[in-house]
Amino acid sequence: MTDRAPAPARICPDCDGFASAAVSLGGRDRNGHLRTITVHCWKCHGLGTMPRRPRRSTAEWEVAA
Repeated sequence: MTDRAPAPARICPDCDGFASAAVSLGGRDRNGHLRTITVHCWKCHGLGTMPRRPRRSTAEWEVAA
């Protein structure tokens, strides 16, 4: 069979795959709940993965003389 499985996506180098986090704003509201906001990685937009880089062909390689 010549079908190939798709290549797995790369883990984002900025967030190491942990793309979302809850950050405390400090203090509590009137009900005693901790105030938090959810932030996402700016590079992968909260996905945790980056698309694979396209492979360069040998014609694009530079030769140092």
